[in-house]
Amino acid sequence: MISFQPITPNDKELITSYILPSGQQDCDLSFANLCSWHFMSESAFAVVDNRLILRFTNEDGQHEYFMPIGDGNLIPIVDKLSEQADAEKEPLILRGILPGTREILEQYYPTLFEYTANRDYFDYIYRRQDLAELKGKNYQPKRNHVNKFKKEYRFDFQPLTPELIPECLLFEAEWCMKHGCEENENIRNERQALTFALDHYNELSLSGAVIHVEGKIAAFTFGAPISHDTFGIHFEKADISLDGSYSIINQQFAASLPEQYLWLNREEDMGIPGLRQAKTSYHPAKLLEKCKAVKIK
Repeated sequence: MISFQPITPNDKELITSYILPSGQQDCDLSFANLCSWHFMSESAFAVVDNRLILRFTNEDGQHEYFMPIGDGNLIPIVDKLSEQADAEKEPLILRGILPGTREILEQYYPTLFEYTANRDYFDYIYRRQDLAELKGKNYQPKRNHVNKFKKEYRFDFQPLTPELIPECLLFEAEWCMKHGCEENENIRNERQALTFALDHYNELSLSGAVIHVEGKIAAFTFGAPISHDTFGIHFEKADISLDGSYSIINQQFAASLPEQYLWLNREEDMGIPGLRQAKTSYHPAKLLEKCKAVKIK
């Protein structure tokens, strides 16, 4: 049996030593997300044959595994995970499977798995330079929002530092009340993850930014690297009474990130129509198609 242990901020060096060089772009593989959403996913890890295995618990109480990350043949480890699932009397569920990985699985196990994909959980991935510069006809509406904000408000853009975290938490609490967090479980869960992340800001190597208008927060955002060239935008909050507040924090933060990050992952839309429209309006370079594979009994 493979022994898994819960993921904590103390595991950052080990886990990121596998994920950062892997070239992965899946937002679920951000170490910050692995820790911040642990209260829901019970994220855990193990290292087997010099490959990292991540495990989650789904809403049905069953375990789901990411494909092993690291060098070497993944098939023997998939066989071990199958044995693990059998011993625990659970179906083997593999998640976050990209098209190329699916081809490998289908080659070795042509009839073993049933595959399903949910568009609601595909990641939106953008070229960082596109969001920083907003050039071209496609981005004209976004440029208009940014320029209007710059014209109407005297604002201050600065990095999100630990000294600003209490102010951000207060702003988020007010945002949460305005958006019905008491009735919306998704917002409450997001708030718990956001609070954990800000409480462990340095430990998780987060980077963010804050915009003030007349001395008050108008917007803030933060995220973390997923791989060496992909940065994940994990949280973004803005005062919608200030027209263009989301557009300006998006553009300014993208422009402030190091040039090594060619890509920005702004995560999924969860099937929420307004969120889908907003993410689509920024013209993603690609949607990261992910599927699950469930071992057929």
